[in-house]
Amino acid sequence: MPDHDILSDDEREALSAVMLEPDLPPQRVLIVDDDRDARELLSEILALDGIHCMTAASGETALKMLETKPSIGLLITDLRMGNVDGLELVRLVRESPRAALPIIIVSGDADVKDAIEAMHLSVVDFLLKPIDTDKLLGLVKHELGMDL
Repeated sequence: MPDHDILSDDEREALSAVMLEPDLPPQRVLIVDDDRDARELLSEILALDGIHCMTAASGETALKMLETKPSIGLLITDLRMGNVDGLELVRLVRESPRAALPIIIVSGDADVKDAIEAMHLSVVDFLLKPIDTDKLLGLVKHELGMDL
């Protein structure tokens, strides 16, 4: 009986590539902080637990990334930054197509007014620096559905 292959080499290659890809893109965390060291440290802490991160140095960059990267499933932002600070970033996200995105604010310089305003903007939590990494990891895993 002759061997009849119904797939061309190109089709077979395309099928193999699809089969190797995961079903869903990994949910990534976008870390926004104008302090490079703080961004990288937070990214490294989360990466140790297998959490994929992206970083942005400003609120403006974060907004552009949120428009083009649907795999971002959580935003962690510093409160005090340049033109677009953390609260303004949260407000802009809440008015965008990504309004339901879970957001965690971290800050080394916050007052009660900031925390109350953040909670009114439906953030997941407001953490003070130095960050309790166990608490942060628990929140991130919960929001990304990794704590099942």
